Amino acid sequence: MSFPKQQQKPPGTQSEMNPVPDCGEESYRGSGRLAGKRAVITGGDSGIGRAVAIAYAREGADVLIAYLNEDGDAKKVAGYVEQAGRRCVLVPGDLSDPAHCRTVIDRAVDELGGIDILVNNAAYQMTHESLEDITDEEWDYTFRVNIGAYFHLAKAALAHLKPGAAIIGSSSVNSDMPSPTLAPYAATKAAIANFSASLAQLLGEKGIRVNSVAPGPIWTPLIPATMPPEKVESFGENTPLGRAGQPAELAPIYVLLASDEGSYISGARVAVTGGRPVL
Repeated sequence: MSFPKQQQKPPGTQSEMNPVPDCGEESYRGSGRLAGKRAVITGGDSGIGRAVAIAYAREGADVLIAYLNEDGDAKKVAGYVEQAGRRCVLVPGDLSDPAHCRTVIDRAVDELGGIDILVNNAAYQMTHESLEDITDEEWDYTFRVNIGAYFHLAKAALAHLKPGAAIIGSSSVNSDMPSPTLAPYAATKAAIANFSASLAQLLGEKGIRVNSVAPGPIWTPLIPATMPPEKVESFGENTPLGRAGQPAELAPIYVLLASDEGSYISGARVAVTGGRPVL
């Protein structure tokens, strides 16, 4: 499957993509697996985060969605959450700021009454053909958003997480098969996998499970917003399944890892890659 050539300015808007990603808006059916839980999802306005937010709500969870500034996309997700009969709190802002990460957690506690699930999913990436093209500022910002926010969110949430809580980091197939043109992003995705494994061991005695998901090429706003049009056109075709994945195809694993059905899964990195192996 090929996509039409297209490009957006970062961070990208889901509603302007062609085709619009499938985040399970019409297909996901819940069965109460997260009934009564409260989730914080970063990057929940679009892509994988949007699919997770919709699935969590339909499984019975209230959600807080942290996003940068994509208000239109975020409000659409809030509508789906509320249609499922659950509460949705929208918190825009820059997760590269540690103070804002703490604000996100405070808002969840104040408005949802607590936190049971933390999904660190928001990410920044940009394609570069040479190392010299990566500015110092972009390198630092990529690390602050992708892995720094994970640290600050988890640290702030820890006081509110009880036994049975779950933390999930969005890693990537790039964590051990790095694309050379996505060097800063790939490095942070390896760090997310590693940090998740460390947290699983640190927090196990508290009854808190920590895992990461390693997606392959998934059709999200990051793609047209950070890759040249010719790469967008062939995105995902080099996987064994021959296509990019849709965000809706990630949601079930995030549900499992957050639910009581995943009660003995911790320290795992789960590959959802269209056939690419994760070592």
